[in-house]
Amino acid sequence: MPKLLSDDLRLRVVRAIDDGLSRRQAAARFDVAPSTAIRWYDAWTRTGSCRAKRQGGDRWSHVTEAHRDRILALLDEAGDITLTELKEKLGETGDTVSISSLSRFFRRHGITRKKRPATRPSRTAPTSSPGAAPGSTARTTSSPRG
Repeated sequence: MPKLLSDDLRLRVVRAIDDGLSRRQAAARFDVAPSTAIRWYDAWTRTGSCRAKRQGGDRWSHVTEAHRDRILALLDEAGDITLTELKEKLGETGDTVSISSLSRFFRRHGITRKKRPATRPSRTAPTSSPGAAPGSTARTTSSPRG
């Protein structure tokens, strides 16, 4: 992705055009492409600003959010359903979303869909010392370093 040029440079190009230079002459003076100077000046005349637009970020979550009720209904109805199957079910009614947007939807709403049961505790040896706090990584035995 190209690097944004400073607002100061943008404003200098626009002011040079306002002061009488052609767009191509202003572009040459400030070492930018003529098409860039043309776009900046057009934005200036249209909106009164030649600032850069925001880059990056999520621009499509609103599409998935529009199908929120249908997604949650399908999830309740089917229970155990993969993202691919959910995408196909949504496609049957003309609702198109991608698998990655469904994944982000579930993450955003804190919905987990773990299919496997949690790992059973070991029957042969304890996994933490008897006095250790839950989730602790304390060892049950220690070995001398040497």
